[in-house]
Amino acid sequence: MRLTRLFIDGELLPGTALALPVGAAQHIARVLRLQPGDELRLFNGDGGEYEARVGLIARNGVSVLVGARHAIDRESPLQVTLLQGIARGEKMDLILQKSTELGIAAIRPLLSLRSNVRLSKDNMERKHEHWLGVMRSACEQCGRNRVPQLLPALRVAEALIPLQQPVRLLLEPEEDSQGIRQLLPADVEVATTPIVLLVGPEGGFDAAEIQAAHAAGFRSCRMGPRVLRTETAALAALAALQALAGDLA
Repeated sequence: MRLTRLFIDGELLPGTALALPVGAAQHIARVLRLQPGDELRLFNGDGGEYEARVGLIARNGVSVLVGARHAIDRESPLQVTLLQGIARGEKMDLILQKSTELGIAAIRPLLSLRSNVRLSKDNMERKHEHWLGVMRSACEQCGRNRVPQLLPALRVAEALIPLQQPVRLLLEPEEDSQGIRQLLPADVEVATTPIVLLVGPEGGFDAAEIQAAHAAGFRSCRMGPRVLRTETAALAALAALQALAGDLA
């Protein structure tokens, strides 16, 4: 039986008792209905996984006993960064969740001219925390012990300036765009070469943003003969990269 996994935002010390955060405690006691002595696993993003057992379950909280640490690595060999135009509501959550499951290394939300989402600074900070929670939950489910890096949201032009990745792919459904296999350099070891994927929001990128991407070294990439929605495009590209050169191969 698969053990429950919980992300803990803090230090984990084997041999100590740990009071769980409110949300995790409620999930343990009310949803999963675990009992004292039941086993689970904890991780905090340091790359390891910790044995644990449920200790005290009380009205005001749940404690667990932290056990031995195991260096279990389930990370993808690919180093892919996703620059994703912010999509509406659950679509963005889906992109973050499934990208995490597919082994993404880092994600930067983009504020695009055609985006249907307009957020104030305060709302953006709340969104960032929400999105980080989505990614942590995805790690709990899929077994990753490192949470992908969630970079601060930027406008498209600002996000293109500091890029260092040698392979830069703009997912653009134009007829003259090439496929991923054709765009991966034959002399490059994909598994050890950082890659960045650039994906627009629901309305796609503005012409000026596409021009800026091309000027920044991005090559237009098409995922087959069909036009994919924003919540599908990045996931299809990640799956294709994983199948070609990652841990799905």
